[in-house]
Amino acid sequence: MRLVGRARTVFAILGAALVCAGGASAAAGWTEVTINASDGTPLACAYIIPGGTAPAGGWPGVILFHGLGQSHTDMEPYGAALAQFGFAALACDARGTGASGGKFGLDGPTEVQDAQDLFTWFAARSDVSDTEIGAFGQSLGGGEVLNAAVAGVPFKAIVPAVGWTDLGQAFNPNGVPKIGLLNELLQVVPASQWDPSLGPVQDDLRGGTVSTAVKNIEAARSSRSKLGTLHVPTFLLQGRHDFLFDMDQAIAAYKLLAGPKRLYLGDIGHAPAKNPSAEEPTYLTEVLGWFDEYLAGGPKVGGGVELAHDPWDRTTSHFEGLPRTRHKSASLPGRKTLKTISNTASNTTRSVRLTGGPLETFGDGYVTVRYSGQSNYGWLIASVSVKGNSTPVTFGAARLRKTKQSGTVRIPLSDQAVFLPRGKRLVVTVGRGFADGVFTSAAAGADQVPPIFRKITIGGITLNLSLLEHTVSK
Repeated sequence: MRLVGRARTVFAILGAALVCAGGASAAAGWTEVTINASDGTPLACAYIIPGGTAPAGGWPGVILFHGLGQSHTDMEPYGAALAQFGFAALACDARGTGASGGKFGLDGPTEVQDAQDLFTWFAARSDVSDTEIGAFGQSLGGGEVLNAAVAGVPFKAIVPAVGWTDLGQAFNPNGVPKIGLLNELLQVVPASQWDPSLGPVQDDLRGGTVSTAVKNIEAARSSRSKLGTLHVPTFLLQGRHDFLFDMDQAIAAYKLLAGPKRLYLGDIGHAPAKNPSAEEPTYLTEVLGWFDEYLAGGPKVGGGVELAHDPWDRTTSHFEGLPRTRHKSASLPGRKTLKTISNTASNTTRSVRLTGGPLETFGDGYVTVRYSGQSNYGWLIASVSVKGNSTPVTFGAARLRKTKQSGTVRIPLSDQAVFLPRGKRLVVTVGRGFADGVFTSAAAGADQVPPIFRKITIGGITLNLSLLEHTVSK
C-alpha cells in the first residue's frame, strides 16, 4: 500500500477507535485479561488479534505502554490500527495505576521485569509470533520501552515516543529540580500508590535538593549510558517544544544507538506542545511502516531525522543526520539588584532584537550572567521568550556556589525547536522564583519557616542561541 493510502487508512481507523474506546475496552476485537507478573502482582491488560488465519509462526505483535495518568484503554486506538494491518497488540495498566496491583515505581527495575513478563506471556500464545514482537510507548511508556530494551527484553523493533533517556537531565537539569513540573507529575499517581522507596526522593526534589538518593534513583531509570550497545531497530518520536522531555532526550539516543534508527521531531508531547490531530497520520504511518519493515519484512522505511514544521503545515523536512546549526549571540547590558524572601518573585528582564530572520532554534544554547553581592540565592533561572508571547521559547537554570559572592555563571538552555518571526524582540528573564511553571509555580511564595532572605546583583547578560542553519518553518 502506498504511504498516502496507508496514512488515510490509519487516520480513519484511529478516528473510529478513539470514538469507541471510551473508558472501557469497547473497541471491537479487544479481550480483557489479567496477567500475573513474576512476583504475583496482577496486571490489568487487554489484547487484540487480527482477523483471519494467522501466518505460519503467528502474527507479529506489538506491546503498548501508556503514559503517566493513562491506562491501557488509551492505547487501544493504536492497537486497533495495528490489528487492521496484521499485528497483534497487547496493552496493560502499569503496576500501581489503573486496575493493576502493586506499587508504582516510575519505570524502575520492577517495571522492567513486568515488560519481560508481558513479552513472555504474549510470545507464548499460539497465534502470536514468539520472536517478531516489538514495543511502542508514550512518555512514561517510552521510558519503559527503552529501559526494558537495554535490560535485554528481546524486542525486535521499538518506538519510544516523547519519553526520556536521562531522567536526571529531564527532572533536574544542571542540578536544579523542575519543581513546578514535578509537583504536577507527582500528584498524578496517588501518594498511597507510589513505591515507598521513592517517598524520600520526592521530598528531596520538591525541596530543591538533588541528593545522592535522587541521583541513584534517576540513574536506575535511565537508559542513556547503555544505548551505545543497543542494536534493536529504534524509531524515536520526540516533541520539538516540550518542557518536560526536551529534544536532547531523543537526540542523545539517536547519536548513541548502534542499530537502525530514525528520529521524528514534531509538535507532539508535553506542554506546550499542541499535539494537532492533523499531524497524527504522518508520524503514525511511519510507526506502522517501522514495525512492518522489522517485524513483518515489509518495505524499507529508512533512517535519518525528520523535522515537522512549526506550526504544523502538513510538511516535514528530512535530513540524513541531525540538521546543521549555527550560533547567534547578543549582549544585554544592565544592572539590577534582586532581593527576595524565600521563594517570592524576583527577576530582571531585558530584550533584544536579533538581526536577520526569520530564525528557528535548534540545539543547545545558553545564557551567561555576570553577578555580584550574591547571598543565599541558590540558583538562577533564565527564560527566553518572544515579546508578546507568554510561553517561553526555552529556559534553563544553574546553581550558584554559596561561598562565591560574585562571578559569571553559564546557564544551559533546554533544546527546543521554535520558529522566531523576523523582527520580533526576544525577552530574556533572569532571576529566581518567577512563575515560569517549570522550576517554580504560580503558587510559590514565602513558604519557608523561618523565611530566607536572598540577594544578588545581576550585571551583563549574554544570550547565545543555537539555530538551524536553514530555517524550515514559516
